[in-house]
Amino acid sequence: MTSLDKPTTPDAPDAPDARPVDPAAEPSADQKAVTQAALFDAFGGIRGTVETMLPGLLFVMIYTINKDVKLSAIAAGAVAVLLVIVRLLRKDTVKHAFSGVFGVGVGVAFALFTGSAKGFYLPGMIYGAGLGVAFTLSALVGFPLLGVILGPVFKENLSWRTRNPGRKKAYVKASLAWGLIFLAKYAILFPLYWWGDATQLGWVLIALKLPPMVLAVYFTWLFLAQAPPPINVIEEWEAEEAAEKAAKAAKAAGS
Repeated sequence: MTSLDKPTTPDAPDAPDARPVDPAAEPSADQKAVTQAALFDAFGGIRGTVETMLPGLLFVMIYTINKDVKLSAIAAGAVAVLLVIVRLLRKDTVKHAFSGVFGVGVGVAFALFTGSAKGFYLPGMIYGAGLGVAFTLSALVGFPLLGVILGPVFKENLSWRTRNPGRKKAYVKASLAWGLIFLAKYAILFPLYWWGDATQLGWVLIALKLPPMVLAVYFTWLFLAQAPPPINVIEEWEAEEAAEKAAKAAKAAGS
């Protein structure tokens, strides 16, 4: 029977087979490389990062020059849509581009509705602060959000919860790192939103876009690369199905 640790998303980078898991085993170079590649894919890589930053950067630049909220918002939205169209034409994955265009679209709607450049930034700030709280709380209660997000990427789904305590500990530490980094970032940004001007807020937000993310991903790689390898539950599931088919075939042949 399929359980929570039998994932249904096989389109992730190959992860090393980890049966049985040896908690004392030293992480291999291959394991570190697989972890790095999986994280790179999960968080969009260089291209995904550029696509995430470009609309916001364009908004800040145009608004800094002419203080036109409407023009800045429309330009940012148009670029976000254009990035998705380019990916579709190239038949590339669009999951990161679509998430980006959704976030930009909400920001554009807020900016046009409020007539304030700060409105463009507010939805993303609320979302980011909410993520910081969610990551932190999930780590504190022992159900780390990062494990839920990255489990399918490593083909382990939720098997780390009960079958791989070393990885659960790594996910807890990584989720806590994400939470604290996000909370620190928005502890800087929200006072600027309340008391700073829109141009200042925009440039500080752009400056803080990449470094906290890089730091959080680095800590994630550090913790996971030192953890026991993931249990490949997709492979286990396929082996169980193959065994069941073989048993049925043998039974049918013997009857």
